[in-house]
Amino acid sequence: MAQGNPLFTFTEDERAYLARGWEVRAGLLSPYAARFEDAVYERPDEVDADVALIRPSFVRDVDRILNNAFYNRCMDKTQVFPFFKNDDLTRRSFHLQLVSQTARKLGGALRLNTALIEAIAIGHDMGHTPFGHAGERALNDLYRAHTGRCFNHNVQSVRLLRIVAQRNLSLQSLNGMLAHCGEKAFARYEPAPCATFADLDAMMERCYTQPGASQQLRPSTLEGCVVRICDILAYLGKDRQDALSAHVITPEAYQDQDSVIGHSNRDFIRNITANIVKNSIERPYLAMDEEVFDALMAAKDWNSRVIYHSPAAHEKLDAIIAPLMGRLYERCLDDLARGDESAWIFRHHLNAWMMRGNEAYAQEEPNDIVCDYIASMTDEYFIDLYNHLYPEDAKSEQDLYVPYFR
Repeated sequence: MAQGNPLFTFTEDERAYLARGWEVRAGLLSPYAARFEDAVYERPDEVDADVALIRPSFVRDVDRILNNAFYNRCMDKTQVFPFFKNDDLTRRSFHLQLVSQTARKLGGALRLNTALIEAIAIGHDMGHTPFGHAGERALNDLYRAHTGRCFNHNVQSVRLLRIVAQRNLSLQSLNGMLAHCGEKAFARYEPAPCATFADLDAMMERCYTQPGASQQLRPSTLEGCVVRICDILAYLGKDRQDALSAHVITPEAYQDQDSVIGHSNRDFIRNITANIVKNSIERPYLAMDEEVFDALMAAKDWNSRVIYHSPAAHEKLDAIIAPLMGRLYERCLDDLARGDESAWIFRHHLNAWMMRGNEAYAQEEPNDIVCDYIASMTDEYFIDLYNHLYPEDAKSEQDLYVPYFR
């Protein structure tokens, strides 16, 4: 807000009204909820007092995540089925919204801080590669072969927002993104301490150096725990809907399953969130009944066997993506080594408009810069870049995509 301009500054009465509103909301929070005033920032987060009355700490985190170019790219990153001409299939940006909506409902019922929940939810998959987990597997293989270190999309989410996009986000938000991985589920989610950015760095380093470490992380707040379980709820049923749209499964494939949590997206979200609320009110952890957890694990296992390891979502995808990504990775490394500023890694990444003011970034390890560039690509950009660089091996839509009309 413009200091001193009465059009944009509040009177004392207006300030008192706004402050009272936040006091009332804070008084309604669970004793185990995160407080705005406890937000920890790597760079002291000094804002105008009037701004803070409208946008306290975690609300500012949400704005800083949404308002950057890398968030836009999530609209053209598919979840499970990239090579389908089908507008009904879930894109990464929609998944982020689904996680946010589901988590805010669950967190609101438990009187947790829904602004922190939203920040973690909309940022948690920002580091995902093009082509979902197939792209992540391919990029991890390349990164490990060159550096001995692991690439994980959760770590990349934190790196992207913190190092590449230079967003000044709270420790609580970044920790929740880092510890969000919903591939491994638990019957009980209890926060683990992460008091400083040095603690966050140590967690990230374990993920870089110890395969599988990402799956063992626990968020430092209950809000982060909510996002972690809601990441599962947001994809479990939605991926089944996508598999139906892609004709990978039929409705009969799972509708007759006998499960206490049901079998549809609506059933999963309604029943599991209700059970978590029943077991978690006024407690310093999230929990579900054993019967519900067992049913959740059975549903996850079914998705893994029938959908994620289907030829359409696994074998074919890996066979296509890995060789293309390997060729692009080596080309980008070579362009960096030669300092060729006409190369696209310079023009569309290092020297792009959204990187202005981040001169120190060019001194990052070259393999990290290449991973940043490739991970930030959309599915379409990846294919177009490959075809532009290697026209003799260009991949046509007929080579790659299942068409709308078949």
